[in-house]
Amino acid sequence: MKWRGRRGSRNIEDRRRAPGGKAGVSGLGLIVVVVLGLVFGVDVSSLLGPQGLGNIQSSGSTEITQQDEEMGQFVSVALADTEVVWEEIFETQLGRRYNPAVLVLFKGSTQSPCGGASAATGPFYCPADKKAYLDTDFFVTMDRQMGAGGDFAAAYVVAHEVAHHVQNELGILPQAHRLRQQVGEAESNAISVRLELQADCYSGLWARAAQQKFGSIERGDIQEAMNAAKQIGDDMIARKAGRAVRPHTFTHGTSEQRQRWFARGFETGDIRACDTFGTERL
Repeated sequence: MKWRGRRGSRNIEDRRRAPGGKAGVSGLGLIVVVVLGLVFGVDVSSLLGPQGLGNIQSSGSTEITQQDEEMGQFVSVALADTEVVWEEIFETQLGRRYNPAVLVLFKGSTQSPCGGASAATGPFYCPADKKAYLDTDFFVTMDRQMGAGGDFAAAYVVAHEVAHHVQNELGILPQAHRLRQQVGEAESNAISVRLELQADCYSGLWARAAQQKFGSIERGDIQEAMNAAKQIGDDMIARKAGRAVRPHTFTHGTSEQRQRWFARGFETGDIRACDTFGTERL
């Protein structure tokens, strides 16, 4: 992905240089965010407001490295691209104005209105403050533990969390959360899967527009995003953790589903094609 020397976003909130290397570690917030990921395979997203990319554990420290600096710049450029893309999609396809999200970069741990964020939570979106939260060490986890390295795979992470903000702006996210509170666990998980697959489709929309508008996509970039979608499928995560694959427990969708919905957004460029709630086949 061609990103060096390009414009970054003004909607970055960098907390990585807070005193002691941590920000807002006191207090439990409204809800404690616990995503135990690959180690325990427990997803409690039905109890949370945040929408995350997947139940993946990452490792982190409070030292700001050169790699952290570079990834912060990269994330800023990726976020700026999403802002341009979604502003145009909202205007041309929806006839409305897009209000961009803020992306919080943290190192080690921080606090959000949706609860505590740490190296173990993975990236997530908090609808309460309309901010996405990301520890840049997560990209190291993707590369070394998940086999999903590459700059465009990292850009897919940013695009996916921004996609949850898009859902929030369109009223999809709050409506889905209300429904999840009224049904049983299996039904709630099924609604979560539809949310996540729609976010993958929206990520595909972004990738298509980025290719057309910025010429930033290089050979192999789309394959990197597709591989990332594959590696964070619920079935893939279960197999890597040595657990049985139980579809009724899925909260993000299978590898095949995540790849297919990303591809659907990329191939169509039409937000209407991403209606995961209006189809029986996911």
